[in-house]
Amino acid sequence: MLDIAIRGGTIVDGTGVPSYQGDLGIKDGKIAAISDNVGQATREIDAKGAIVTPGFVDIHTHYDGQVSWDSLLAPSSINGVTSVVMGNCGVGFAPAKPDKHDWLIALLEGVEDIPGTALAEGLTWNWQTFPEYMDAIEARDFAVDIGAHVPHAALRAFVMGDRGGDHNEEPTTEEIAQLEALIEEALEAGAVGFSTSRTYLHRSRDGGTIGTLKSPAEELMAAARAINKHGKGVIQLISDAYLTADDDFASRELDLIEMLANQSGGRLSFTIQQTDDAPDRWRMIFNRIEQMVDKGLEVRGQVGPRPIGLIMSFATTVNPFYLTPTWRRLARGPLEDRLAALATPEIRAQVLEEHRADRRTGLIDTITKGFDRMFRMTDPVDYEPTPDSSLEAEAKRLGKELDEHAYDVLLEEGGKRLLYAPAINFSHGNLEDVHGMISEENALYALSDAGAHCATICDGSFPTTSLGLWSKGNKSGLSLSVEKLVHGYTQRNARHVGWYDRGVLAEGYLADVNIIDLDSLDLSPPEIVADLPAGGTRLLQTSRGYRATIKNGEVTFENGESTGVLPGRLLRGEQHLEKLAAE
Repeated sequence: MLDIAIRGGTIVDGTGVPSYQGDLGIKDGKIAAISDNVGQATREIDAKGAIVTPGFVDIHTHYDGQVSWDSLLAPSSINGVTSVVMGNCGVGFAPAKPDKHDWLIALLEGVEDIPGTALAEGLTWNWQTFPEYMDAIEARDFAVDIGAHVPHAALRAFVMGDRGGDHNEEPTTEEIAQLEALIEEALEAGAVGFSTSRTYLHRSRDGGTIGTLKSPAEELMAAARAINKHGKGVIQLISDAYLTADDDFASRELDLIEMLANQSGGRLSFTIQQTDDAPDRWRMIFNRIEQMVDKGLEVRGQVGPRPIGLIMSFATTVNPFYLTPTWRRLARGPLEDRLAALATPEIRAQVLEEHRADRRTGLIDTITKGFDRMFRMTDPVDYEPTPDSSLEAEAKRLGKELDEHAYDVLLEEGGKRLLYAPAINFSHGNLEDVHGMISEENALYALSDAGAHCATICDGSFPTTSLGLWSKGNKSGLSLSVEKLVHGYTQRNARHVGWYDRGVLAEGYLADVNIIDLDSLDLSPPEIVADLPAGGTRLLQTSRGYRATIKNGEVTFENGESTGVLPGRLLRGEQHLEKLAAE
């Protein structure tokens, strides 16, 4: 007798092969049978009219703090994700000496926009070393499985003290040896790999640059040697290569990436996005990756399926006026007091005057004055908005000043009106370049940053957009097959991080399964919810179209609602396929 039989669905098995009709049977947490009729089961699930896929694998999240207090790990779990990797971009909370707790909180608050008050109250800090951190995670239950990178910034501070947070400081020979030993220790404890950051965009709460920004090759080689010696593990990083207009700088960064991949002998992936300063850089980077792959290196680019869109509001972190002195003063106080003050004519005039006097360039200018790239959020959310729906277009139709119109729109809904501002991956006002990136054979579907950017970005729903948008086609008619999209979020991602027991619907694999009504799959606008420790707020986005999500053979979500079952666990290192005991 099976535990669960899923009947009559269209099976998209994760490998990329054509889909087919069939039943799927689950027994003891694994897939026991796939056929026209799998036999009797304790529970029957009707999948007629739906697709049946493996659970999604999100390899780029930042749940490093949230795992201390939250078991559901939304938004990932409510968007079909059953396995996540955290500790990306070189930031996290282990290893951590007691005198560095506040420093690490400030770093994560700045880099990943996670409220420091929530982290201060929610983190248990019942660890110092990375192995102890893994033990602390293992003691908890979750709705998804969790893997973790060992983060470079935390390692640096653990070894170098205050010097580790200074990007102009380099470790001594002895400190490099310590770093290598700690990375080996983390890999032995089950770290998925090592992560680092080389972008100026990553700054602490006080504006300080992340300490790993200029780490020399000798320092990074410590990670490559550790992975080579261990024989397992991946390297994940973010570099400024994708956002620079300087060809020579981009080439030097890619040379370093190639050297890391070559010396580690393992798999490596890094962020690729499109910015207005270098809108075609992604093509050059993928060309270099192809050359690396031709040399036998396992290098991949992490890409997203839609723009990286800022969620702007007077009730969240970012809006066109967030850099004005008056906004910054009000933002330090209670939310309701802030919203009340912003609605007064005096404060309105003051903020507008300060905004007009402010001069910025590059991405910051786009964020603060790019009214042609700011749009009201719709339901369902339109991730490819057209110029005629922008705030700039609205203001021109109304005969209003652009900044005045934006301010007044943000005052709507009691100051909680949300705007969508596609700042990255939208340089040409459409998603054709995104389609190019996600179509690359050496691309990994990632960059959701789920668990981070709590009041700035809400991209944990990336898997839903991948299927809901690209299987049907964007406004230019570009699309990808359901089979390719599912493969990108399942087997391809799982194999990259060494998880060979999931991401495929076949006998003996983990019973991580989604049942999805593709026709109705879409996303509601994010909501501002106050469910973080210390009353902290975040943006949370719900999806429509997931009939059920199954994790390790247990139904965790039905029609978007949690069943309360928590079968997820910590994953230590690589995971290999085990056939059913009956075989």
